[in-house]
Amino acid sequence: MIDRVLAVRTMAARATVAPLLVRVGVLLSTLLAFVFAYPVEILTGRPLLLLLVAAALPALAPRSAAPTFVALVAVGGWLLSTTGYGERIVLWRLLGLAALLYVTHTLAALAAALPYDAVVAPEMVARWVSRALAVVLGSAVLSVLLLFAAGRGGDRLFVGAALAGLAVAVAVAALLAWLLRRS
Repeated sequence: MIDRVLAVRTMAARATVAPLLVRVGVLLSTLLAFVFAYPVEILTGRPLLLLLVAAALPALAPRSAAPTFVALVAVGGWLLSTTGYGERIVLWRLLGLAALLYVTHTLAALAAALPYDAVVAPEMVARWVSRALAVVLGSAVLSVLLLFAAGRGGDRLFVGAALAGLAVAVAVAALLAWLLRRS
């Protein structure tokens, strides 16, 4: 126990700004994802403390399953909000939740790669964040365009788009499996 306390103390003394800011970004994006996912009744009630603790987990342990856990908690909140509390599904809220979950995921990946005492050029973090925001923007624009096209084409186009998306997901999984076997 004393060894762990000393290790945490040493880590806190050696920590640099950039890795800590990335972890703060993980915390903030997770909290914002919860705001988009959960109904107001839960965000102002007792479960808020549990959500705050859950949001801190990926910031404290980005190499663990915590980022996946908070994504599942956010998706569960979305399902609770729409089915349990009867809130309407609105596009801006769904896109915001998806974007924030992606930002949480990518910042947690960066935090996992950066030791607490790493000296990092601010340009590297800025490039990482700008690429993540470009992916979010591109995905949002493409999603809105596909939803618009599905709305104009009727049910047949929507089913075709869903099947095409499923085919792409299977192809990506097969490609990743092939790359894993190759290495």
